[in-house]
Amino acid sequence: MKKWLVSIVTFVVCFLPMASAFAAETSKAGSNAAGWAIALAAGIGLGIAAFGGALGQGRAAASALEGIARNPEASGKLFLPLILGLALIESLVIYAFVIALQLVGKL
Repeated sequence: MKKWLVSIVTFVVCFLPMASAFAAETSKAGSNAAGWAIALAAGIGLGIAAFGGALGQGRAAASALEGIARNPEASGKLFLPLILGLALIESLVIYAFVIALQLVGKL
């Protein structure tokens, strides 16, 4: 039950500011009233993506090093999947960065 509560709270914290930023309409005559929400959503989204990516890369590297420590002959078999996994994790952070830039570009 506690995992579900943490998941729901995380979802709300992550996506509630972004939803308000995507729903914001810009006014052509005056300043953007929801500019702070867009900037906040971009900053929070990028921060969460970077934090999650760092955690994922750390866990992947730790698991690979633990596997190599237990079986040194498997280092060749673990190297390519590790690098591929790290690249995919980093690509998700880059996608979040691109989305944050697009949100800030709406200002």
